[in-house]
Amino acid sequence: MKIEFAPINIPFKRRMQTFAVMKWIFTFLFLGQCCLAVFVFLIVAGYWYIAAIYTVWLYLDWETPNQGGRRSEWVRNWTIWNYFCDYFPIHLKKTTALDPKFNYLFGFHPHGVLVAGAFGNFCTESTNFRKLFPDLTPYLCVLPYWFKVPFFRDYVMCGGLVSSVKSSVSHILSREEGGNVAVIVIGGAEESLDARPGALTLRALNRKGFIKLATKCGAHLVPVFSFGENELFNQVNNPIGSTLRTIQERFQKIMGFTLPLFHARGVFQYNFGLLPFRKPIYTIVGKPIVVEQNHAPSNQEIEALHNTYIEALNELFEENKAQYGIPETDHLSFS
Repeated sequence: MKIEFAPINIPFKRRMQTFAVMKWIFTFLFLGQCCLAVFVFLIVAGYWYIAAIYTVWLYLDWETPNQGGRRSEWVRNWTIWNYFCDYFPIHLKKTTALDPKFNYLFGFHPHGVLVAGAFGNFCTESTNFRKLFPDLTPYLCVLPYWFKVPFFRDYVMCGGLVSSVKSSVSHILSREEGGNVAVIVIGGAEESLDARPGALTLRALNRKGFIKLATKCGAHLVPVFSFGENELFNQVNNPIGSTLRTIQERFQKIMGFTLPLFHARGVFQYNFGLLPFRKPIYTIVGKPIVVEQNHAPSNQEIEALHNTYIEALNELFEENKAQYGIPETDHLSFS
């Protein structure tokens, strides 16, 4: 295989974009382990009193990720996020205005490998979320294990990340003042195992918990489709039933998350590495589905609303696919 190296004379802006994405990859894959190592080091290196003080803080602050988190507008507005979003680039598009008197549950599709679109659009201000949706505050819901790692939990909460457990999402969607958006990646970690260029299969048919939650809270449902999300990485072939897929699925059942074996390009060459391809991402926020609050919805009501949501999501995809490079003959499939 002939290696295609990056040119030497690259504009400073593009170098900063690459650095920003490297930082994001490092945060996603390695920062948690580094923070845990620092915590252990404080104990074994004689700085146990610092670890002890932080442990007390951790005990007192344990429920914060389940109660709206602790966002920092300063962190969300860091200049590095502008470089991050410009790398792909990431674009946020709205189809209609959203009334801030209500709370909303955004169903984000597809998961992709590392949900770059969800992070860029809802954990930073670099794609103008505030300007497009004034008086709305987004919260990206992620797996609760992110908030069990010392120091790391405090950093990720600054971006507006909160736990995806039911009590956490309910806390956001039940606020009477309205204007809150809980963003849930519906396909979850399981869908990431199918994320590769051209993939259009969504894990949504058996995902109905978010429907029940929105109904109990009276939050309007909004389908969100991110074109280009699956184009960022290649993935080692792992068909259902293969040894690799079996190991990945068992790991998910034990740990709550999984490990897609992805690859794309490197820093100085374009043939292999952990950096994503420079492919544009267009995240389209659909029209809201009005949900009447019902504290005890029946299975039939949940099923009917779920069908309405799937139809709205499919319609959103079909209306926009030609504009973003999807052939007319290609359609979403749901599993």
